[in-house]
Amino acid sequence: MKVLLLNGSPHETGCTHTALEECGRQLRKRGIETETFDLGRKTVAACIDCKKCWGIGKCVFDDPVNEVIGKIVACDGVIVGAPVYFGGIPGNLKCLLDRVFYDAKRLFSHKLAAAVVTCRRGGAETAFDSLNKYFMISSMNVVGSQYWNSVHGDHPEEVAEDLEGMQTMRLLADNMAYWLCCAEAGRAAGIEPFEREPRVKTSFYKPAK
Repeated sequence: MKVLLLNGSPHETGCTHTALEECGRQLRKRGIETETFDLGRKTVAACIDCKKCWGIGKCVFDDPVNEVIGKIVACDGVIVGAPVYFGGIPGNLKCLLDRVFYDAKRLFSHKLAAAVVTCRRGGAETAFDSLNKYFMISSMNVVGSQYWNSVHGDHPEEVAEDLEGMQTMRLLADNMAYWLCCAEAGRAAGIEPFEREPRVKTSFYKPAK
């Protein structure tokens, strides 16, 4: 079993890394393999709604998006970490996730997912909500902890001193490890996801007069 730790911060060893690595250590302690992907300062183009990805689960742009799609597909779970920028997530991370989840989200069904956010003081809740929306529209199973998954600090050393935040990271990892083991036991017992109904889409509009 394997979990992808996606670091959406431009600082590869900053506050977000500190929080994700606390999750990673706990997952490995529970026998779960981890892999870290650092988005860093990579340039990621915004989605242009060209729909060329539909049905193939790959983007036509040559940047980190397809690499991340492949890594999520290959893993059993993913934890996405982000710093808070003006109450939201960094622009290049949003561009990445918009394109990763546009068509490929159908490939992520029933995988475990969690969001982790870091901030100096405020804005964590809105950034946390923004990340969870990607998971919940994709039939992923969102894992919780004892509090919303956030840590506070302006520097990695301060994050390490947020004792409640770091404990929240460890419990998140424990919960994810537990549900991964449950899923593995279910598969071994022959339990498979229920057959999904064909997708129904409803658009609300008024015809022009």
